[in-house]
Amino acid sequence: MAIMEISVIPLGLGHPSVGDHVAELIRYLQKENIHHQLTDMGTLVHGDAARLLEVARALHELPFNRGVKRVVTHITIDDRRDKEVRLGDKTTSVKARLA
Repeated sequence: MAIMEISVIPLGLGHPSVGDHVAELIRYLQKENIHHQLTDMGTLVHGDAARLLEVARALHELPFNRGVKRVVTHITIDDRRDKEVRLGDKTTSVKARLA
């Protein structure tokens, strides 16, 4: 199981806010029943690495479907194959070490 952090940044909007675009991405994840966690700097998703790459492609395309002409998408995938990893496992592990 892998964890992906993704940030989809539409460019050339004429204003600094991207909140409407982020909301559309989250609606897509909800509609597709994809477990995710929204953060201030991106969105976290977990699942099979191949599926995460499909999700990244779909999310990257959404702003283009709304008429955006340029999109920058940043993804980071942590694919651990020796055990199942879910969202929150890493932070729980670090907090246990701090206790």
